[in-house]
Amino acid sequence: MTPEMALGAVKFLASSIDQESKTTRKVLAAVPAGQEGFHPYDGKSMSALDLSWHLASSEVWFLNCIADGAFGQPEPTLKDNIKTVADVVAYYDKEHTAAMAKIHAMDGDAAAKILDFMGMMQMPAVVFLQLAANHAIHHRGQLSVYLRPMGAKVPSIYGPSGDDDLGMKK
Repeated sequence: MTPEMALGAVKFLASSIDQESKTTRKVLAAVPAGQEGFHPYDGKSMSALDLSWHLASSEVWFLNCIADGAFGQPEPTLKDNIKTVADVVAYYDKEHTAAMAKIHAMDGDAAAKILDFMGMMQMPAVVFLQLAANHAIHHRGQLSVYLRPMGAKVPSIYGPSGDDDLGMKK
């Protein structure tokens, strides 16, 4: 992949991630206070707080690693100052914005650079940007499924939800 091609793909994907992050933030913010310990279905499911943290922190981690040109070890657990989903949203607001600024500042050489993802795969940085977006969308979908059983409303994601009709007549 040429640097010019990679940079074009970064510009396209970064614009998409900018839009997706607004939706991710809406889903994170929809988790009701006091429901951080909610576990749906079975013991394999993460709590609402753990899933929210994984969604926010892993997206920021992916973006920073891509922009920095190397993958480090992800943070496996909650930070000490993250006690509520509101804390996760505050973290996401600050750190995601900073990480995306680094992505937007990438040049073609950085976008085309082959990165090693923990010995499992080696691909151009820009390809990992798509993987980061897919990963976030996947976990956002999981978290959106938690919302109604917690008594929350599901915000619009790719159009109106049953709870957020965006002014459309039913």
